[in-house]
Parts: sequence; structure tokens; C-alpha cells
Amino acid sequence: MQLHVARLCLDCDEVHDRQMCPVCGSESFAYISRWVAAPERRRQPRAEAPQETAEAYRQLLAPERPPAALNRWMKRGVFGLAAVSIAGWVLQRRSRSSEPPRKNP
Repeated sequence: MQLHVARLCLDCDEVHDRQMCPVCGSESFAYISRWVAAPERRRQPRAEAPQETAEAYRQLLAPERPPAALNRWMKRGVFGLAAVSIAGWVLQRRSRSSEPPRKNP
């Protein structure tokens, strides 16, 4: 039995690798590897990730933060104010040009 699958029954202290204890039928267990460190199972240790791959992972895990909500609302507000001002200016010019000229008495 391999250490990473070995289980200790919490009721009768039997070591097993099944879902239920074969002695008492209990489903209460704890993995033995919780207390006993299992040695590396690989024959060769893991190779270090290349720098490019590590940087890509960092960017995926911690992407650049979007601009703050306040900045976004400020930009929208400035754009909206400019749009309303231009529309008002255009409407004023139209209304002035469509009025008949006034006569002075």
C-alpha cells in the first residue's frame, strides 16, 4: 500500500486504503500522509519553469488592475458634460438662425 493513499480508521485504528474500514465498517478516517511526510514519488525532480512561463502565470494570477471606479466615472462625467454643452450650443445657433429679424420702432 502506498503512503499517499493509506488511511487510518478513527474508530478502530486500522490502516486501510478503502472508503470504508474493512474491520469495523466505519467511514471515519484520516490520511496517514497528514502526519508522515511522503517522499517524492518522481524519479527526477521537477524542472524549474522557464522565466517566460513563470511571468505568464504571474500575469494570469495577478492581472493589471483596471482603473478605479472613481476615475472611470469622472471620465464619463466629463464626456457627458461636453456632449450636453455642444448639443446646447448647436440648438442655440439653430434657434437664432430660424427666428425672423426683429424690427426696431
